[in-house]
Amino acid sequence: MATKAIASWAVNLQPSTLPASVKQAALRSLYNYIGCAIGGSNHPTVAKAHKALSPLFGKETSTLLGHKGAKKADVQHAALLNGIASHVHDYDDTHLATIIHPTGPVASAVLAYAEYKGGVSGEDLLCALTAGIEVSCKIGLAVWPEHYDIGWHITSTTGSVGAAVAVGKLMRLPEAQMAHAIGIAAVQVTGLREMFGSDTKSFHPGRAAQNGLLAALLAEQDYTSSEQALEAKRGWANVVAGGGTPKPDQYVSELGEKWEIEANAFKPFPCGIVCHPLIDACIQLREDMRRQDLEVKDITEVQALVHPLVIELTSKRTPKDGLEGKFSVFHGGAVGLLYGKAGPAQYADDVVTDAAVVEVRDKTKPTADEMIRPDETFLTVFFTRGRELKKHIDSAVGSLDKPLTNEQLTAKFVDQATLVLGEADAKSASERAWRIAESSDVAEISKAF
Repeated sequence: MATKAIASWAVNLQPSTLPASVKQAALRSLYNYIGCAIGGSNHPTVAKAHKALSPLFGKETSTLLGHKGAKKADVQHAALLNGIASHVHDYDDTHLATIIHPTGPVASAVLAYAEYKGGVSGEDLLCALTAGIEVSCKIGLAVWPEHYDIGWHITSTTGSVGAAVAVGKLMRLPEAQMAHAIGIAAVQVTGLREMFGSDTKSFHPGRAAQNGLLAALLAEQDYTSSEQALEAKRGWANVVAGGGTPKPDQYVSELGEKWEIEANAFKPFPCGIVCHPLIDACIQLREDMRRQDLEVKDITEVQALVHPLVIELTSKRTPKDGLEGKFSVFHGGAVGLLYGKAGPAQYADDVVTDAAVVEVRDKTKPTADEMIRPDETFLTVFFTRGRELKKHIDSAVGSLDKPLTNEQLTAKFVDQATLVLGEADAKSASERAWRIAESSDVAEISKAF
C-alpha cells in the first residue's frame, strides 16, 4: 500500500534521524535552488507570468525570490512564480536515474508556505524538503522509463506529490490527512514534454509546487481522497505508466534506506543535462586549440558520438531563442568552442542568433550510439589543412562521478545571482543561503533573497 506507506514514513521522519550526508545533500539542493530561482527571477517568462497573475494575488505573504522582499505574492502564487523562476534557465538539480529536477517543485512550495506560516526552523524545512524529494524520486522510479517515454514531464508529474508531502510535513499532518494530501496531489498531473523549449516548460514545476501546496491545505481541512491513490488499478502509477508495469510498492519500501537525494546532481551548464558531456568536451578541447594556435574559424566539421537521448531530447539545430537553445546540443557545443564556457549569458537570445554561433552549429554533427553512456561523449573536431583534435569525456563535470564541489556551487550561485542582484548582494545572498539550516525562522532569511 504505497500511499499509506509514504504517509507513515513522512509523518515519522525527524531531523534527528537524518544521516549527516543526507542533511548535507538537502542543504546543497536547497542552496542550488535558491541561486537558480534568483537567477531566473528577471527572465521574460517569469515577467509575463507575474504580469498575467498579479491582479489575482491575495494577501501578499511570501517573497518572490530575486527581489529581496520587495516583491511578494500570496502563498500559492509565490510557489508558482518561484517554481517557474527556478527552472526557466534549466540550471536546476537533476536526479540522474529519472531525469527528475526534484527540488524546484518541493522547495518552491515549502519556502512559500514557511514564510506564510512563520516560525519554521531551517532544520525542519530541510527535513520536509528531504521528505518531498525522496517521495518524488521514489514514485518517479516506480514508473520510469515508460512514463517519460510517452511524453510526461516527470519533474512535475511527481513534483506535485513531493510538494504535498513536504508541505504536509511542515503542517504536521497526521497519517490519514497526509495520505489524502498525496491523493489530492496525485490527481493534479501536470507536464508534457511537448512543451520543452517554450515558456510552459518552466510552468510545470511551478504548477506542481502550487498543486502540492493546495493538496496539503485541503487535506488539513479533512478534504478526502482515495487512500490508494498511487497504487490502485486506476490510480496514479497505473494510469501514467504508459503501458509499463509500475512498481510503487518496491521503491516506496526503500524510503529511509536508500536516499535518492544523495544521487542528486547539480548542473554546471543551464541546459538539458544530456548535452553536458559534449559541452564539457568542447570547453576542454578549446584549451587544446589555444595551445596549438588553432582558431574557431579554422573548424571545418565537429563530430561527436553521444548517447541516444541527446538526439531525442536536444536536437533543435536552429533554435530561435534562448529557451530553444537549451534543447540544442548544436548550440551547447558551439558556445563551448567559441567562448570556453556555457553559462546563462551564453544562452541569451542574442547569442543564440549570433552569426558566429550559427556557423559553428551548422558544422556540428552528433551521432547517437547505444554504446555511449549518458555522461560520456567522444568528440572529434576537424580543421583546415587536415588537422584534427579529439576529446573523450568519460564522466562529464556535474555527474555523480565528478560532482560540483561546494566551491563550484558557490561560484555558480554568485555568477547567476550577480546578473540580478549585483555582485555584493549576490555574495551576501549566497552566504545566507549556506546558513539557512541554522535559522530559527526561515521566513527572515527568505525576505533577504
